[in-house]
Amino acid sequence: MQDVIHILSGLSQFPSIDGEIMHGDMPGDKIEINDSHREKAALIFPILVEKLKAVMLQNPYQRAVVCVCGGSGVGKSETASLLGHALQVSGIGSYILSGDNYPHRIPMQNDAERLRVFRTGAVSGLVASGLYRPEARDTLRHLQETDTDADPALCASYPWLTIYQNEGKKALSGYLGSEKELNFAELSGIIQQFKTGAQALYLKRMGRTPLDLWYDRVDFSDKHVLIIEWTHGNSDRYVGVDIPILLNSTPQETLEHRRSRNRDGAVDSPFTTMVLEVEQRQLESQAHKAQIIVSKQGEVLSYAQYRQRMAQD
Repeated sequence: MQDVIHILSGLSQFPSIDGEIMHGDMPGDKIEINDSHREKAALIFPILVEKLKAVMLQNPYQRAVVCVCGGSGVGKSETASLLGHALQVSGIGSYILSGDNYPHRIPMQNDAERLRVFRTGAVSGLVASGLYRPEARDTLRHLQETDTDADPALCASYPWLTIYQNEGKKALSGYLGSEKELNFAELSGIIQQFKTGAQALYLKRMGRTPLDLWYDRVDFSDKHVLIIEWTHGNSDRYVGVDIPILLNSTPQETLEHRRSRNRDGAVDSPFTTMVLEVEQRQLESQAHKAQIIVSKQGEVLSYAQYRQRMAQD
């Protein structure tokens, strides 16, 4: 066991990495690593090594759990892959777990549930306000059919739409990143088993269809670091993460990145933008727990610097 601490003590720089790189366990997961991801991983690596030593000295099995979290398009998968691979080639067995395997619903069904939650809450709020009239009902039908009912630009034309959107966002905020959407209990159980020396674990796999759902038995006999890459990796709703890493991007940086990638074919939809805004607020509320914060430009930030950066956006 002492060899693990000894190996960590000898690590000071990010190792040279060539060839195929290990990545998360989401089915069909593809990573596209660029120089920016390598620079971030190289920046994080020596800080992470020092923190791993402190954590492993407190664990009888010399195991530690790291999360890499952040908003859409910030490079969670790529950075987690580089960190996990760097530890692995340095002699510290690692595994990269994708939190996206742990929603209660497959992506298509979860997207539909998010929209249902938003619209149900929005209509209920509009009814409670006394502004749900026949003309509003008919307009809403058209806006929903064209997926523009979450567009704030339309509130000038339909003042009642402000109440509709605000109430819908409240309902959506209660669903996104909650136990209703995600199986935090299962992840907490996995972490507990890992940290108490489990030699093998059954881990969930979730694809795009209802049939693409299964479990694989994974050998953990030589693993000392579990890296969870996930938007919600720093959530208060599950326990056991030792070292949270936040890859930060401002809302504007996130939107620009998604537009450049044309992700999911709906990067500019008002509802997608609302989802990103809610997730961004959740990330901000959890940021104080992060032990390492890195800006999109590749700077290590203190929490105070992070708050200042977000206030400027």
